[in-house]
Amino acid sequence: MEIINNFLITVLPYTEWVMLFLVIGGGLFLVFYSKLLPYRYFKHAIAITAGKYDNPNDPGEVSHLQALSSAVAATVGMGNIAGVAIAIYLGGPGVVFWIWVTALIGMGIKFYSCSLAIMFRGKDSDGKLQGGPMYYITNGIGKKAKPLAIFFCIAGLFGVLPAFTTNQFTQTIMRVVQPDETIVFLGEFNWKLGIGILLSIITSFVIFGGLKKIAKVATAIVPFMVMVYLIAVIYIVIVNASEILPSLKLIISESFNLKTAVSGGLWGLIIIGVRRSIFSNEAGVGNAPMYHGQSKTNEPIQEGLVAMLGPFIDTIIVCSLTAIVIILSGAYLETENNGIIMTLMAFEKSLFGFGDILLMVIVAAFALSTLFTYSYYGTKCLSFLTNAKIGKYYNFIYILSITFSAVASVDLVVNLIDFSFALMCIPNMIAVLYLAPEVNKAMDTYFVKLK
Repeated sequence: MEIINNFLITVLPYTEWVMLFLVIGGGLFLVFYSKLLPYRYFKHAIAITAGKYDNPNDPGEVSHLQALSSAVAATVGMGNIAGVAIAIYLGGPGVVFWIWVTALIGMGIKFYSCSLAIMFRGKDSDGKLQGGPMYYITNGIGKKAKPLAIFFCIAGLFGVLPAFTTNQFTQTIMRVVQPDETIVFLGEFNWKLGIGILLSIITSFVIFGGLKKIAKVATAIVPFMVMVYLIAVIYIVIVNASEILPSLKLIISESFNLKTAVSGGLWGLIIIGVRRSIFSNEAGVGNAPMYHGQSKTNEPIQEGLVAMLGPFIDTIIVCSLTAIVIILSGAYLETENNGIIMTLMAFEKSLFGFGDILLMVIVAAFALSTLFTYSYYGTKCLSFLTNAKIGKYYNFIYILSITFSAVASVDLVVNLIDFSFALMCIPNMIAVLYLAPEVNKAMDTYFVKLK
């Protein structure tokens, strides 16, 4: 594992620059190319999600709300709780500003990519309607671009492994329960292994039920888990209301502080924010279009608007609240704590000593919803590379990876996901930028018809 980690550390800086150019540069282009129209129809996006424009006779498998819930269930999780802590640990409070900037740009990327997921849907070997980057690459650009689709799917097989979620959930249980102190003879490794096996068993009951089962469970869990988390965080914020403005000022003032980044100066600080924001909401990566491509609709722009809400919920709201709690509590000053441990400490300090237990319960819901939904991405990637029957076997690889991730180091899993996500961004963003004029044509038509 050390050899793999050393390789990832070597190649990550190069892939990060490519990701920065495509996601930030390409995303900024899309924001201005859209003339900010998607952002101006934010209220309309909420109405679509609420089911106001649902038509049960439209092609697809799930409703707008179920598609958004499944996509958000895959992103609202450890990236918002542990990922933000990792970002602050590496870059200081100022990194939160760059997470915000990337999220706003990411909303535009999600709009375009998920509109394309409906616009250029295809069929798998079983004849079922499918959407996602691999389909808008081959159906939108043409068969000549199939190598890009294959490249995306191969990177996706690794990028959607539940490594980070499992690893950080295991760390949470070990930190709160501290089983190594209560039952010493089992040992820390065996405890982590046991947690990984238990998570594998629980996850298997859901993911082998297919997309509709995943969507049903995600729709039930996501609103509840987000609400509980928001209530806890809002309570902490209200109790420490006098520190909110100083915390926000600290975030802004430190956003251009070159000394806060571990390396690379300002660009190092920006890259940390971009990496953690992309890991949080996956804008540009291409995962969400695979869910949104299954939505029951004939209007690509409708699904693009619904998908745009994802980064707003996931990053602008949830990540910001997590960051403020970490800064309010002073947990970020404990430099020896990284990842979920820092967030646990922030909750423990802010909620009378039992906040870490509450967070463990919330993290359990976040982790399980992510584990339930992420497998679908890998199944679609393998199905495209082979066929629908073989694609289903990815679930077995996925289940085994949960157990492995529970005992792996946090550095290895973070580097593996960052590297895979960067590779997935390359073909996805090339296709999104190439096909953006098609989305603009559809957007002009849709908004005129809406008026």
